[in-house]
Amino acid sequence: MPPPSALQAVKLWLVNHVGLAKDALHIYVALGLFLAVCLAFRWPVQSWRPWLVVLAVALAGEAGDLRDSMAHRAPINLSANWHDLWNTMFWPSAIVLLARLTRLFER
Repeated sequence: MPPPSALQAVKLWLVNHVGLAKDALHIYVALGLFLAVCLAFRWPVQSWRPWLVVLAVALAGEAGDLRDSMAHRAPINLSANWHDLWNTMFWPSAIVLLARLTRLFER
């Protein structure tokens, strides 16, 4: 059986050393990435561009998880992948929608 991928090794290290559950890590990483992209590219939070970056990274991560499951002949649990995607995208989606539909983020 092949060794864990670099992606899985990083995820396992984070879970073991940060003291947060995988679900919480999805949320924190998504928010951190969303805000970092907004700051780095000077994109406003109401823009879809930072949201799309988070979505692309989340989809790539889930594709990596699926690839690793197939490489290790582990059962594929698409509901778990959907759960991870939901956890990852919820707050970036809420922030974009709040910024577009309310005055919450106005100066």
